[in-house]
Amino acid sequence: MGEEDAIKRTRGTPATVDSLAADLSSLGIAPGMVLLVHSSLSSLGWVSGGPVAVILALEQVLGPKGTLVMPTFTGDLSDPARWKEPPVPQDWWGKIRESMPAFDPEFTPTREVGVVPECFRNQKGVLRSSHPQDSFSARGPKAEAITEAHDLDFGFGEKSPLARLYENDARILMLGTDFMCNSSLHLCEYRASFPGKRVIRCGSPVFKGGKREWVEYDDLEVSNADFSSIGEAFIKETGVARRGRIGLAEAVLIPQRALVDFGVKWIEKNRR
Repeated sequence: MGEEDAIKRTRGTPATVDSLAADLSSLGIAPGMVLLVHSSLSSLGWVSGGPVAVILALEQVLGPKGTLVMPTFTGDLSDPARWKEPPVPQDWWGKIRESMPAFDPEFTPTREVGVVPECFRNQKGVLRSSHPQDSFSARGPKAEAITEAHDLDFGFGEKSPLARLYENDARILMLGTDFMCNSSLHLCEYRASFPGKRVIRCGSPVFKGGKREWVEYDDLEVSNADFSSIGEAFIKETGVARRGRIGLAEAVLIPQRALVDFGVKWIEKNRR
């Protein structure tokens, strides 16, 4: 959705830092929370200040003791042999592996997570984890503990920011997004036992000793195909999700630990 469409959808006055902050507070976001946000700026309607206003509103409500976290994924820094949307010719694979710039937390842009996380990762004081595909960015008192020591192997697993968010009893805010992009459900895949669980070999360009190097590592073959079903069942069966509107966007606030525990059981029961 473009800016013209957002203007047409917005009736009355546009969203502002203060109006967004009021909506966030009404939904249940409170000072001191650790909050993982999956966002769609266009869903909010026209916002005075765009992504900066959204970030300022979130941090205004969280306060100085709160920690804001966002996904800053870079799925394009991966082995071209696994690319499907779209694929590239096989005779390109070697050249891509040789030439793709290495992941740099300060320089490498996000991919397919929206403009709010891309804006957030560039702001002063934001820390970004080191995984070349599955990084998260955070600012606040717990940012370092959440982003440090992100292992190359199993990027959404036990040595990832998702597991640290679980330990810190984080909340998830889905701001105009759905469960298909709820990354915490990937942690469920790592923790659950199911027949089709499979480890695969991945590759990415990284810096080692100041030099670019293509490295290979193990990961789980993940899938979000059933995430919507998990989310619907979670909301229906637990009653712990809070729903409301932020600007024009439908928003859901969820305890991450409860979602992950539920998701593990759901996957073990239903996934093949």
